[in-house]
Amino acid sequence: MQAIRSYTQSVSAIMTLVMILSSMWALPASASIVGTGELLTEQRADIDREALMSMLEREDVKTALANMGVGEQEVQDRIQSLTPAELADFKQQLAQAPAGEGVVGIIVLFLLVFIVTDMLCATNIFPFINCIR
Repeated sequence: MQAIRSYTQSVSAIMTLVMILSSMWALPASASIVGTGELLTEQRADIDREALMSMLEREDVKTALANMGVGEQEVQDRIQSLTPAELADFKQQLAQAPAGEGVVGIIVLFLLVFIVTDMLCATNIFPFINCIR
């Protein structure tokens, strides 16, 4: 009986030490309220990205981008990296474009995105565009 008691005392001492040490390294959790505006902005950005990706599926857009020497995967990566504000601006420009200029408007829009990313030093597609930095 004495052996079991000394064994349980040593195990409980070790477990106490482990609990104390593990609680010292625990990081406090922080929670904040997510506003409705933030949630709506994220959802709109996802919807806008999906709309742009569906435009890339059109054959006329694919051929126009291929003629310009821009890969489809590169365009998809650029669309995924756009901020919600840039996507909203992009969507507004598409909405204001005349309906008859579908392909030309999309190509011009992609060129503008490429030029902006070149100016921000994110890419180097056009050698004649200097980085802002």
